[in-house]
Amino acid sequence: MNKNIFFAGLITLASVFTSCEDYLDRVPDDKVNEQQVFTSYEKVEALVTDLYANCKGANKPIIFFANFGTAGVTDECSASSHENATPHQFHIGNYGPSQGMPASSSCGQYWWDLYTKVRKANIILEGVAKYNTPDNPQSGRQGDIKRRIGEVYFLRGYLYFLLLRAYGEVPYVDHVVNPGDNMDFAKVSFHEVVEKICMDADSAYARVDAWNGGQYFGRVDKGACLGLKAMTRWMAATPMWNGGKFPEDTRVFKEEYGYDASRWEAAKKAAKAVMDCKKDDGSLRYTLYTKYDKNDFNDVDGKNTSNSKVYQRLWQMFYDMESIEKEWVWFVTKDKDTGWSGDVLPPSQGGHARQRPLQEQVDEYEYIGPDGYGYPVYSKRAKADGYDDENPFESVKRDPRFYRDIRYHGSIYGNKQMNTAEGDDAVSGSYLDQASHTGYYLRKFYKDAWDRGHGGHTINGPAIWRLPEIIYIYCEAVNETSGPNQEIYDLLNQIRERSFMAPIPPEAKTDKKLMNEYIQRERRVELFYENHRIWHCRLYLEPDDAEQLALEKAYEDANSWPYPKTQRFSHGMKPVEDPNGKIEVNGKHYRMERFIVPDNRTFNSPRAYLWPIMQDELKRCPSLVQNPGW
Repeated sequence: MNKNIFFAGLITLASVFTSCEDYLDRVPDDKVNEQQVFTSYEKVEALVTDLYANCKGANKPIIFFANFGTAGVTDECSASSHENATPHQFHIGNYGPSQGMPASSSCGQYWWDLYTKVRKANIILEGVAKYNTPDNPQSGRQGDIKRRIGEVYFLRGYLYFLLLRAYGEVPYVDHVVNPGDNMDFAKVSFHEVVEKICMDADSAYARVDAWNGGQYFGRVDKGACLGLKAMTRWMAATPMWNGGKFPEDTRVFKEEYGYDASRWEAAKKAAKAVMDCKKDDGSLRYTLYTKYDKNDFNDVDGKNTSNSKVYQRLWQMFYDMESIEKEWVWFVTKDKDTGWSGDVLPPSQGGHARQRPLQEQVDEYEYIGPDGYGYPVYSKRAKADGYDDENPFESVKRDPRFYRDIRYHGSIYGNKQMNTAEGDDAVSGSYLDQASHTGYYLRKFYKDAWDRGHGGHTINGPAIWRLPEIIYIYCEAVNETSGPNQEIYDLLNQIRERSFMAPIPPEAKTDKKLMNEYIQRERRVELFYENHRIWHCRLYLEPDDAEQLALEKAYEDANSWPYPKTQRFSHGMKPVEDPNGKIEVNGKHYRMERFIVPDNRTFNSPRAYLWPIMQDELKRCPSLVQNPGW
């Protein structure tokens, strides 16, 4: 099947039971027919297992674009030129409905890939119903066929979640399409698909277990079903689909996207259900990971080699099984291995820094004020509180997550000081170079002080959804519907406290706009490099937000900050040797200086908000309407 032809693909496997050579793209046994497959629990379980792998492979956070994450197409990072420079192709707009999405980046996340998996789910659900597939014959595993059916409902809903996120309005197909069937597929309303996803989540919830431990951990449980509803309801409540001003709006059902407060109420209820979800023993399914205390800065060798900057808890939360079991709502396993870690290392450690953090992201990490509360470095009070932009990393204490996530000039890693002024790691002039062209190197997801001499390890994360994101949805929904209160103030501070970060100032408890600013900044910092920013900035229509456009209009040069969140700017920081500089590296003194990163970043509105449908698809199905701007 031509991967670019969805509608032809819908019927390709409908007649597969006569040929049987490529059954669901995987042959469970050599030459089997439909009845043999669906009257065997073992064969059906194999199909479900295969569908799991397909679905989890479609959304691997740190390698969403082949060997790159999506951070490089947002204001989190700028990407290098390695392996076809896929993120660079996206952020300069080098993709479209005729030339296709970058073929080298397909990991199963595009239109044709996702609908192929939807088809698989539909075939399984219809086959099991038609042949009344028997239960697991193994003793003690009665009810497994019910669980497998629940998992397929979840996975189908999840696939449509991914389609909505990337394409917006899409055709909804919940049955097997046979030869001769009407192929006049058309888009349906975003909110109609949301309801369908939530129905699948409910169908799954009724069939799966509250908790899967041991060898079954990682299979869909009730918490994952609730998480799917919360994430979907939240998308439906965000400005793109709920009252925001979508530019040059040609969406088919645009009249349905006016503001409706009940969508935030639904998101609030759905998020709270995840937070309150319980195991069979009555204990909470999800809790924040709080292992290791504020005095523990140990690295992989049990030594403090970060100059007491990186808490063990903050990097262990992505590796410790206790953390994964407690707060990861839905996740992939074995997302990448140490090859990724080596790829992101700076040149002095044998890497070539594929993803280089931008100043736009660095500025979002707050500092801790003299009064014990957290404030943005671009706040009016920052300078009076001691923040010095020439010594931005040490003049004040920054959010501890900053020191875990970012390597900067003067930072300590494995008792070695980063030098971006000279040597292999010096700030480069181009994304084509191996050294960073932003002045920063990535640190998040490293086992602290790991290098190539520490052997291999598997990276099981980041999670697709984890508890903090659900809490942010709940807090935002409360703030939107009834305004800020003590409850959401405390919830946000629990996440901050877990990261040893100072609380939000009390005035946010009575200021809706200020509370929202803290929620959005928290979301951006906590979820940095976890495949969220690419979707968040679009869902909130930030590139066309009036306040952000005003900042863009007032922009003059690198020192005109805070920078607009319109996805059209890239900035970094470079060290400048200065005898009066406060930063000392290798016996020399430096001050930091902002600069414009030459990566030709662009965001074409409105087309960059949603991915294009391939032209071949539109020709085969004239009832389809292309996404805005394409």
